[in-house]
Amino acid sequence: MIKQPPALRKGDTIAIVCPAGNIEAKKVEKCISTLKQWGYNVKVGFTVGTQFNSFSADDKERFYDLQNMLDDKEVSAILCARGGYGTSRIVDSLDWRIFKRYPKWIIGFSDITVLHSTLHTKLKTASLHASMANEFNKGDVDKNENLLSLKKALAGNKINYKIQADPLNIAGKVQGQLVGGNLSLLAHMVGTKSDLDLSGKILVIEDLNEYTYHIDRMMLQLSRSRNFQELGGLIVGGFTDMKETNPPFGHNVKEVIRTYTAPFNTPTCFDFPVSHGDENLCLKLGFTYDLNIGKTVTLKEI
Repeated sequence: MIKQPPALRKGDTIAIVCPAGNIEAKKVEKCISTLKQWGYNVKVGFTVGTQFNSFSADDKERFYDLQNMLDDKEVSAILCARGGYGTSRIVDSLDWRIFKRYPKWIIGFSDITVLHSTLHTKLKTASLHASMANEFNKGDVDKNENLLSLKKALAGNKINYKIQADPLNIAGKVQGQLVGGNLSLLAHMVGTKSDLDLSGKILVIEDLNEYTYHIDRMMLQLSRSRNFQELGGLIVGGFTDMKETNPPFGHNVKEVIRTYTAPFNTPTCFDFPVSHGDENLCLKLGFTYDLNIGKTVTLKEI
């Protein structure tokens, strides 16, 4: 049974931290002001606006900032300001005892996939795969579908998405818990305490700036581990800014991914609006959904 943190109400507090890479303080200002416009209080961690090499701070400080927000009973949600790299360096040190008693929403994507997977495997708690601070700097926030989807999810609204079908889709219907995130991080966590049990699950994947053969290697790693053949369904988001070797690998990303689900006739859809690119709709990980892949693709929260 997956625990669902309470929906947020006006006056609740959202904390902002950087458990991985750094971000300039000025790039978080629009995020802070928008969250306040939505009716929330904001608490900014000390790792926002700081830098230590490629991280926001050293491992000890990043751990301490995130741990403080996890333990703070006045905080109802934690928005990770950016991804990058570094969450896996601190995740095993986190103390979840207070969080278990007072669960809260963890928000983010990319490197934050480590937290999402840990929450699912270790704590059986739902989380939000969603945009982070930089998204608030992109045009009119009131017309930004990515941010509007996050706003609705925080308020407790159910998710119901419908997209056009891709010719390479594998049709089918499945109901299951939604898990996943960044493919590189999912492969990175194989064999660790955060490794996901994929049996009967709907897996969502996306990635950024990888060679095509890297995608094949990571999919191969997932397929060789645990129970990939028992996967319920696969949602393939955007694979942004992909690169190719010379000579080329010989198949594009969609073709590569399809080779790992076609043998099992696993319902698979491509080009779902979740990515490092322009489209990154909010998903409630851990929740149960109906996935229907046919002439159109629908993902409906149960």
